[in-house]
Amino acid sequence: MWSERYSTQPEILRCLKHVADRFDLHRDIALETRVTEAHFDERTARWNVRTDCGDRVSAKFCIMATGCLSSTNTPRFPGLDAFAGRVFHTGQWPQEPVEFSGRRVGIIGTGSSAIQAIPIIAQQARHLFVFQRTPNYSVPAQNGPLDLEMQGRIKARYGELRRLGSQMPFGFDVKLNEKSALGVSDEERQAEYEQRWVQGGLPFLGAYADLLFSKEANETAAEFLRLKIREIVRDPEIVALLSPQDVVGCKRLCSDTGYFETFNRSNVTLIDVKSALIEAITPTGLRTVKQEYAFEDLILATGFDAMTGSLLRIDIRGVGDATLAERWAEGPCTYLGLSTVGFPNLFMITGPGSPSVLSNMVGSIEQHVEWIADCIAHLRAQGLSRIEATPEAQRDWVAHVNEVADSTLYPRCNSWYSGANVPGKPRVFMPYLGFPQYVEKCNQVAAAGYEGFRLG
Repeated sequence: MWSERYSTQPEILRCLKHVADRFDLHRDIALETRVTEAHFDERTARWNVRTDCGDRVSAKFCIMATGCLSSTNTPRFPGLDAFAGRVFHTGQWPQEPVEFSGRRVGIIGTGSSAIQAIPIIAQQARHLFVFQRTPNYSVPAQNGPLDLEMQGRIKARYGELRRLGSQMPFGFDVKLNEKSALGVSDEERQAEYEQRWVQGGLPFLGAYADLLFSKEANETAAEFLRLKIREIVRDPEIVALLSPQDVVGCKRLCSDTGYFETFNRSNVTLIDVKSALIEAITPTGLRTVKQEYAFEDLILATGFDAMTGSLLRIDIRGVGDATLAERWAEGPCTYLGLSTVGFPNLFMITGPGSPSVLSNMVGSIEQHVEWIADCIAHLRAQGLSRIEATPEAQRDWVAHVNEVADSTLYPRCNSWYSGANVPGKPRVFMPYLGFPQYVEKCNQVAAAGYEGFRLG
């Protein structure tokens, strides 16, 4: 059982090691190994996989469990290679502790990772320069230890909590209030938002059923969060810079511990790089079009090449030697986020077109693993050796994913959900909203003999 509401990386790693030890998984895992290519051999109907360690593996099925947020996005800032100090990326943080005491630090980005890191670094650094392009909404994490009594209550209802979560749109219980934000009094709405703020975390989005569907309803939540920033931050100019004007939730809603309070510190400077663009990284810091800043450590909180980045960094080739990068040149196309046309026997765990990052990732991963395992068992039982999505099924699924997205406010923001954070990446809204409906569809496909797939 976790010791805190939001477990730290070391505790999560200990859990993973425990699972690997308990189920004797180490013998089936190759660590510090990067897959460089996966090519489908049409003659043998097998996947030939190579790694950077020189390994060569041949397999009938290839399952890509490469993660949705595992490929870091590092913008090509001029001069970055010439920076004389230490450079860190929040997505590739060293395992050993990093000490910032007495040092001048610059951090680029104010997304989820930065919002978690900035308060901690500000407590250590001599001075912290925060370079922000776009402000983000954030609610308190309200993190804290889980006492033994609370742990006991949770364990006693574990099965029930998992079943309840699986029926929620995001795959976990956000305590969804089915009322409309526009259908209640100002006093009731304010009280609901206040209660969610005190509770903390992502359940804030469950305050009203229409927050992600009605711009007017969403604006009531947005103004509440902007009011909180005004209450916390003392400098009106900083308040203006930190106050988002877009839709709450169409970018990942962040959760923090003391983030906005950090900008009341005398050793923290917020720089708006939307109005003063970054010209270059210098050997001693950073230069915008307006001013130069000197620091000894640079932190890139510039996010990830989400959903597709890890897949496209592998040389994946299917039928006719076509690459996945070629097939997805205008954006990813999949059937159920599990398979893509032209790549037989290739499965993706939480691929684009599945709930993935808009769900409880653990639940989504489990559902995909079980579905793929059952599918492979079915093929073997039927004496079949090949499965591939049909063009018609893929076309219809992509259209459905877009239709669902367009019924919400999600496409109204430039977010990593649509690849907008990576220059040159096609703008396609990649996740599917609605975990229970998605699971039902997957079950229907399997029950109908894997409808939408060509078996052979």
